[in-house]
Amino acid sequence: MSKDIRIKKGLNINLVGAAEKTTSKAVLSNVYALNLDDFHGITPKMLVKQGAEVKAGEPLFYNKANEEMLFVSPVSGELVEIVRGARRRILTLKILADKTQEYTSHKVMDVEKAEADEVRKFLLQSGAWPFIKQRPYDIIATPDSTPKAIFISGYATAPLAADPDFVLQGKEAELQAAISALRTLTPGKIHVSVGKSSQSPLAGLEGITLHKVSGPHPAGLVGTQINKIDPVNKGEVVWTISPQDLVIIGELFLTGKFNAERTIALGGSVVKSPKYYTTKIGAEISTFLYASGVSQEKFRLINGDVLTGSKTHPEGHLGFYNNTVTAIPEGDDYEFFGWNKPVFNKISSTRALTFSWMQPNKKYDLDTNTNGEHRAFVVTGRYEAVFPLDIYPLQLLKACMVKDLDEMEQLGLYEVAPEDFSLTEFICISKQPHQQIIREGLDLLYQEIG
Repeated sequence: MSKDIRIKKGLNINLVGAAEKTTSKAVLSNVYALNLDDFHGITPKMLVKQGAEVKAGEPLFYNKANEEMLFVSPVSGELVEIVRGARRRILTLKILADKTQEYTSHKVMDVEKAEADEVRKFLLQSGAWPFIKQRPYDIIATPDSTPKAIFISGYATAPLAADPDFVLQGKEAELQAAISALRTLTPGKIHVSVGKSSQSPLAGLEGITLHKVSGPHPAGLVGTQINKIDPVNKGEVVWTISPQDLVIIGELFLTGKFNAERTIALGGSVVKSPKYYTTKIGAEISTFLYASGVSQEKFRLINGDVLTGSKTHPEGHLGFYNNTVTAIPEGDDYEFFGWNKPVFNKISSTRALTFSWMQPNKKYDLDTNTNGEHRAFVVTGRYEAVFPLDIYPLQLLKACMVKDLDEMEQLGLYEVAPEDFSLTEFICISKQPHQQIIREGLDLLYQEIG
């Protein structure tokens, strides 16, 4: 029996260029890369030297704060470059892939009979633990913590995001194996959310509590679902995992191999033939971007969706957690009197000189122009209209900016992640970097309180 969640506050951003539901196999990359920025808060300690030969699933480095937490290579090949920044901080690891892939083999585990300690040790040693993230702090889960619940969102509402129902087709066995293993790690429930009218493979799994979600974005964000199902209070921990990462974990338990394969959605108005591609974590984006073609030379390539992704380039590499790549026009031009005339081709949460509210299903070809300059916060009450969490968004943002730890705690910072503020950032007339503010607040809270 499912429990329905209906979200009323929010805003759907319908963009041109949704990926057609056909899947092609991407050209194999010559070089794969792990970007250390994907692993927020991790201090890496290398296990192999530059020039070493590694297998797919072989450990490259471990977490300085926890030596058991290993991070592995997505492919077999030669570690050709360790890119370093200031103070020799490791930024990126690049692996020149072999033509024939070799995998590190792990002993296959019977997840139905496995104990919690066995599952935890297996995930740490195999390199699959980094797929598990925790709230509070939105970081890789601490292995010695016990979550009160685990949350998995199989409902995507972000602009041009990959459709979980489509990418998970035929993966029921892997999903069930992962759920059975994770069940040993929490005394609480595993909450799985799907679209109200979807036919998701997640809905038929055993050992889960199913929720059917409806409503505008951010209904599909796991943070919204946590807030409506079982909010995080001080001293509590919950874990979150994305559905495609569940597939990798499940295949690892079934076969003993770390298969970093991922189905990604390539979309955006600049892409001539937007569709899905099967590739691997860390693959060069150019291997599938140019296969679909681009309609103009000047565009913004985003590693992720348009609200939470990071700016990249065709020679960049697919992020560790990403299953969407978006290409939209670069907004480096200015409109003459753009603030003082009716607007028909943009989305707005207000009705001042805009008409997007009259056509809620219309698709827009938006660029990256911020349509304004950075300024002090202007109190309009618009954040609350698109922010469905039981939290005061403006007050929490201000508490983070002034580093008021008591206010940050009392206003609910333990419960949120930067992505929960992506929509308020989108509609912000003050052009404040909401996600960056929340990230810095979380880091400060973790540093001071832990």
